[in-house]
Amino acid sequence: MRRYSAFAIAREAARYHQGWERAWASPEPKKSYDAIIVGAGGHGLATAFYLGKNFGITNVAVIEKGWLGGGNTGRNTTIIRSNYLQDASAAIYEKARSLYETMSQDLNYNVMFSPRGVIMLAQTHHEVRGYQRTAHANALQGVKTEFISPQRVKEIVPIINLDGPRYPVLGGLWQARGGTARHDAVAWGYARACSDMGMDIIQKTEVTGVRKENGAVVGVETSRGFIGTKKLGIVVAGHSGVLADMAGFRLPVESVALQALVSEPIKPCMDCVVMANTVHGYMSQSDKGEMVIGGGADGYNNYTQRGSFHHIEETVRALIETFPMISRLKQLRQWGGIVDMTGDRSPILSKTPVEGVFINCGWGTGGFKAIPGSGWGFAELMARGYSPLTAEFGLNRFKEGRFIDESVAAGVAH
Repeated sequence: MRRYSAFAIAREAARYHQGWERAWASPEPKKSYDAIIVGAGGHGLATAFYLGKNFGITNVAVIEKGWLGGGNTGRNTTIIRSNYLQDASAAIYEKARSLYETMSQDLNYNVMFSPRGVIMLAQTHHEVRGYQRTAHANALQGVKTEFISPQRVKEIVPIINLDGPRYPVLGGLWQARGGTARHDAVAWGYARACSDMGMDIIQKTEVTGVRKENGAVVGVETSRGFIGTKKLGIVVAGHSGVLADMAGFRLPVESVALQALVSEPIKPCMDCVVMANTVHGYMSQSDKGEMVIGGGADGYNNYTQRGSFHHIEETVRALIETFPMISRLKQLRQWGGIVDMTGDRSPILSKTPVEGVFINCGWGTGGFKAIPGSGWGFAELMARGYSPLTAEFGLNRFKEGRFIDESVAAGVAH
């Protein structure tokens, strides 16, 4: 596959852009593969990429019932950070953040990574203590964060109102090397690289069953027939429980819709990400000028991807208190994404009771920031049977009571 470059752009401009290749192939499925990944979102494609790059496993199929990146990867609000409290969480999120920094070069695809910084506002004394504790933990983990004063928050975000009518800003946890990336581009970049390695990305193909023999996986039933494999990775976010049921085991997760919306585009006014967890909202500004706004998850289990009026009211009211200027903006669009939530708000990257079946799920509302780290660790788990990045995130922790509690560091479960 030809490399993208400034010279390639100039060459194609001279011939009316007639020479561009397809970014990835759309092949017919083969009868069998060394490994199958179900789910062509960011996590699934990253897993396939690192299987090939790190372990030389390229006879891989990535099966997607819809279109590539059409699930949560294309519906999130693109925040990247690694300021988590627990050591295991900080390790995998920091691995992801560091891989984001070089991703455009590694994939030869501009993922528009923007290390603009992330502030998590402290608006109660409890949050102040919690974020100071997290800053100390991050220092021990080698993750660079700092707790900053309200005056420093105002310097970084001039449009903020420090004296909110309900909750004043008492400080913030600042990670200067956090930021955002273009969600679609992350999926497209990984897909292009996987296809270039000879992997098959099979879209519009639904997995309808998992075939087993003597307690081990032998393949999957799909809407296009049976496809054999001895290694199966399930990476389907909010539909993880459905696929696990097909394989014959249950997961300690629940699926809910997470709400987000964007405003009409305006001139640049905010060059970092701000998360206001007490009033339940967060915001950044996209390259197009839209204010990207997120709130909480619906309070009931569902698989709908529609917006919710309750969260428009709650989230926008909260953010107007913190950023009064946005009261004059019009909403451009709203949507929901189906997220899979565990009890401790930490993911599951694990072997399963079925030999050869591996599960990557439970990222809740923080999946996008973890994509490269998740793919790196999960690929190692599938290839070798063990990965230090994923060791603490096994299914057995729920049976053993060995929780990785990130309900505070995850903020609004983000």
